[in-house]
Amino acid sequence: MSTVNGGVPQTRSWVLFTALFLMAGCLRAPVTGVGPVLGMLQSDLGLRSSTAGLLVTLPLLMFSLGSLFAAKLARRWGLNGVISVALLVIACGILLRSAGSISLLFLGTGVIGIGIAVGNVLLPSLIKADFPARVAPATSLSGIAMSVVGALASVSVVPLSLQFGWQVGLAAVVLFPLCALAIWRLRAPSAAASGPAERSGGRLWRSPLAWQITLYLGFNSLMFYSMASWLPEILGDAGFSAAVAGTLHGEMQLASALPGLFLGPLMARVRDQKPVAVVMALFMGASLLGLILFPAWAVAWVALFGFGSTGCFLLAIMFMAFRTHSPVQAAALSGMAQFLGYLLAACGPALWGSLHEWGEGWDLPLLAGVGVTLLMAIFGAMSARDRKIAA
Repeated sequence: MSTVNGGVPQTRSWVLFTALFLMAGCLRAPVTGVGPVLGMLQSDLGLRSSTAGLLVTLPLLMFSLGSLFAAKLARRWGLNGVISVALLVIACGILLRSAGSISLLFLGTGVIGIGIAVGNVLLPSLIKADFPARVAPATSLSGIAMSVVGALASVSVVPLSLQFGWQVGLAAVVLFPLCALAIWRLRAPSAAASGPAERSGGRLWRSPLAWQITLYLGFNSLMFYSMASWLPEILGDAGFSAAVAGTLHGEMQLASALPGLFLGPLMARVRDQKPVAVVMALFMGASLLGLILFPAWAVAWVALFGFGSTGCFLLAIMFMAFRTHSPVQAAALSGMAQFLGYLLAACGPALWGSLHEWGEGWDLPLLAGVGVTLLMAIFGAMSARDRKIAA
């Protein structure tokens, strides 16, 4: 049977790539689609701003919690079956969230978070199992999928909500996990995904390299969700109108699609991955400094931040595959990194808010963010070294 690069049979390759694209697309859209209609939810359900803010924090906490058991589930039940269940859980959570009551809104949001957490953790394992010789381009494809499907959800939810109500607007997102499930049933488990169970979790927590990858991803999550939460207020204090601030917030997500277009081919060509990992982190730091020193150029700084942050995320996912020996070990490392990473992310918005109040402005949290990006550059350089975690 003819094969494509990476040893994937040609007759199977389109199924594997389509399944990866649709599954990865479900890991962002159900969450990012809420932001554009948050005002409608507050008005219709009588939610206070602090209560509505929990709709942003709750998924992050569920991402962290779900990361604890996703790898264990995959070892016991298999990668194929667990991801299928995760997609079904996401679909059920979307429908619960759209039922129209406050209790089901939060219950559905939590259920969505658990399903996405499992998919997040198993994504590096899936890539390593299905595309062992094409890790970089497959990871880039997943990044493009997150951005494209997330953008589709954000663009469509408002007109649907205005025409039919926010319940229909949010429920429409269920089409993405249902389509992913339909394709997923065509995907046969790869041989690499069905190897013997490995129990290297304890070793990972004692591995310096595992911690370096974890902190590279974790600090990036901290920075991304802090900026995503406070960027409109940062721009508003800099003199931008609410409409322009909202447009620039969308631009940050649009720019996040760009690294997926070139990062895979670039990583496949370069021998030394350290400069790429460092530069992506420094892009984020430069954008934060730019917002402090030259806020009028925010259109450039916001795009640079989205570009660098997604680049760091994709590199971290690649490192989880590059630095491990098997899909099982990759899933365990992903679980460790995302458990701690999303705990940091959940704390980030509140921490930035406190620094804003203490410093009476946004310069202090932005400067603190520059310090975090410098740490990211250091951990990125360490993570990019050509070595593997002990099996």
